[in-house]
Amino acid sequence: MVKGMSEKRQLTLGTLVFPHHSVGAPKASRNQKIDPLLKWPGGKRALLRNLLALVPGQFGRYFEPFLGGGALFFALRPHEAFLSDLNKELIECYVAVRDYPEQVIQHLRSWPNSRHVYYSVRRSSPRSTTRRAARLIYLSTLAFNGIFRVNRQGKFNVPYGHKTHVDVVQPGKICATSKVLKSALLKHCDFEEAVKPARMGDLLYFDPPYTVAHGTNGFRKYNSRIFSWNDQIRLAAIVHRLADRGCHVIVSNACHDSVRDLYADFKQVSISRVSRVSASSDARRIVHELIIANVI
Repeated sequence: MVKGMSEKRQLTLGTLVFPHHSVGAPKASRNQKIDPLLKWPGGKRALLRNLLALVPGQFGRYFEPFLGGGALFFALRPHEAFLSDLNKELIECYVAVRDYPEQVIQHLRSWPNSRHVYYSVRRSSPRSTTRRAARLIYLSTLAFNGIFRVNRQGKFNVPYGHKTHVDVVQPGKICATSKVLKSALLKHCDFEEAVKPARMGDLLYFDPPYTVAHGTNGFRKYNSRIFSWNDQIRLAAIVHRLADRGCHVIVSNACHDSVRDLYADFKQVSISRVSRVSASSDARRIVHELIIANVI
């Protein structure tokens, strides 16, 4: 066992599984609005109303294998959740906030909102998990246009956004996030591995990077690994197997004929909205997205 950690908190090396038992865990008030902790590329706050309309009145456990900002998870606040992502830094951040919120807050208090401190933090490589979590929150909060982006070496490379009015330290939000995450098992892994425990009646939400066949669709590469078209095909096959198993499945994806064809036997709803990822409001384009579901 890792020194200083209880059996329930032990990190299983190799798979980066962070076991957590939710029995008796404190819950945030169901009347309390919990916004996502992080603004994440491809986040689904803009589609939240459309997604919530597809959520069944009753379901078992909740799975979200492309967690990102977790907008739907924080809106639902399920009693038992399996959350995962291929971005190791992101999952580590959520684990640290869940288990050690006060330490994360203390680290954030030590970094004022300034250009000089921002670039100092950006250059840093903290050794402790809680400090790395604080670094991710700090940078994603103050980065230009709230963008999370890494280069080919996996280094965060977004310039300072000059949002001097923003308070990086939000103890109430971090503590509320920590309480909501008490019900979640967090894992750094591929989506196929993440959904293996799913069974009849469970709800699964997939929000993969928007890759389409035979071309690009304007979405940037935000992680060090590209989600390929073969991954899209593999995802569609898994979604069909889960539906046959009796699971409730919702997928958000690019609105493109190649994607539509993968889910021809599912309910499909197209949504158009203005992209928020741009340097100026004049340059923001219309994004067409597809919501796919078997829960209608």
